[in-house]
Amino acid sequence: MADDTKTSVFLIDDHPLVRDSLTMLINQQEDMHVCGEAEDMASAIRGLAQTVPDIAIVDLSLKEGSGLDLIKHLKAKAPEMQVVVLSMHDEKLYAERCIRAGARGYVMKRESSKRIIAAIREVRAGRLFLSWQAASLFAERFVGAKQGVVEAPVESLSDRELQVFALIGQGLPTRDIAGSLNVSVKTVQAYCARIKQKLHIGSATELLREAVRWHDQQSAG
Repeated sequence: MADDTKTSVFLIDDHPLVRDSLTMLINQQEDMHVCGEAEDMASAIRGLAQTVPDIAIVDLSLKEGSGLDLIKHLKAKAPEMQVVVLSMHDEKLYAERCIRAGARGYVMKRESSKRIIAAIREVRAGRLFLSWQAASLFAERFVGAKQGVVEAPVESLSDRELQVFALIGQGLPTRDIAGSLNVSVKTVQAYCARIKQKLHIGSATELLREAVRWHDQQSAG
């Protein structure tokens, strides 16, 4: 029987080893426990509805679906559920998007395991949890927006455009991207056209080259 005095945590990550490691770490804490886990968006939605945890730990890269889409879904359907993102993706590009989507914290996977525990406690207490670099960047963007500062090209992409760009960078063909995002091929082609326009790219070949280069930079970062 679950202890209602402990913070209940639900894990959503497509790597079993990550989920196992987090489960062991969180269950060692006196004030929290893992109440469930999932590897994709569909099973996460079902599991979250059944367990109704205090906090969901969400990775942006899921086996099927997008972590960012899941965050938006939870904000709309379960606004009382708090979300902490644990991801390998660069916080300079993704942290603000996640907070705007409804997350309350962002932790990079390369950071110390103590950070995710601290994030759970801070978010549970009603506070945002970000690195000082991300918080500083937020402040700069807020001031920059007021002063009309132009964003860097990739940062100008919408959430969905960035998802498409990232999948192109992973080498996925248009049909597979459409299947992954549950949209039509024509819709993906329309996103590609807008991406090329925003990034000042003239051809599909150049788009692929830039997407792969960007993906490699993100992976190395």
